[in-house]
Amino acid sequence: MSHHQQPAEHGPVFKRMVAGAPYKPDAECHALSDTIYEATKLFEQYYARSEHAQAMHVLREHLGAFGTGSFMRPSVAFDYGVNTFIGEGCFFNFNTVILDVAPVRFGDGVLVGSNTQFLTPTHPVNPQDRKNLWEGGLPITVDDNVWIGGGAIILGGVSIGENAVIGAGSVVTKDVLANAVVVGNPARVVRTVGPDEHPAHPHQYSAQSIAEAQAFYDSLTASSD
Repeated sequence: MSHHQQPAEHGPVFKRMVAGAPYKPDAECHALSDTIYEATKLFEQYYARSEHAQAMHVLREHLGAFGTGSFMRPSVAFDYGVNTFIGEGCFFNFNTVILDVAPVRFGDGVLVGSNTQFLTPTHPVNPQDRKNLWEGGLPITVDDNVWIGGGAIILGGVSIGENAVIGAGSVVTKDVLANAVVVGNPARVVRTVGPDEHPAHPHQYSAQSIAEAQAFYDSLTASSD
């Protein structure tokens, strides 16, 4: 990954939160949440004017990392942003939600479909603890070249291995091994990605159409690096 922010000196409550210990949000947490909310509004304003490079720059400035050639479409929502780390050449389609009270890390070349959620927060089972506003969080890790279909939900504590495929609408509650294809609620392995996998119906895509699509994508991302 690239474009890491310089680590900030956070207070004890924020450190407890990132470490996965029980915590109650304090003033620092609320201030960081307000900051990323304003940043995502600015991102969407730039995007609406087709100023994609400026929109990606906003994310690069406010996330923990936003790698070269990565691209997000609106809308996007984060709890804090600083706990989200995105590698190079990733693509996030419309309406991504990343609740990053714990770290959420994406490798390189990750593809994320529309309306996908990454949910690290946890709450106590004990109702009195919930009433007293205790919270927690578990990290999420998505390795290189993972494809996550639209509407999937990835829960805290999950790691997804490289090259895995998450079917649309799946709810992922447990770790996914590298090269696995999982679907369903809860997500279950249905097969493994083989070394000789090819796109479905490759004859439908001419060399010219592929080149044109790549040129268009490059035009969106090149100036935002």
